[in-house]
Amino acid sequence: MVELIVLYKTPNDPKHFEKYYREVHGPMTTKLAGVRSYCYGPVRAVDGGAGEFFWYWSGTFDSTQAAIDAMASPEGQAGAADVPNYYHDVPLFMFFEK
Repeated sequence: MVELIVLYKTPNDPKHFEKYYREVHGPMTTKLAGVRSYCYGPVRAVDGGAGEFFWYWSGTFDSTQAAIDAMASPEGQAGAADVPNYYHDVPLFMFFEK
């Protein structure tokens, strides 16, 4: 199993980001082929305050290749094309083997 983590730094408009992500972008991830489970939400520092990152998405796949294939699929490409609708930069993508 592989976990794909996507991290976002603080966006230009945090309220718009969170509303759009919860209502539009987050639900798009349910359509990714091969995603076994996913979750997303705000990131906090250990003390509960603002940290280096603002938001995360985490999805579990059978393999790294399955995650790469999901991102290359039409649904994954639609998700990538949607990012400028709520975020001003490129998020950080990381794979973790379980």
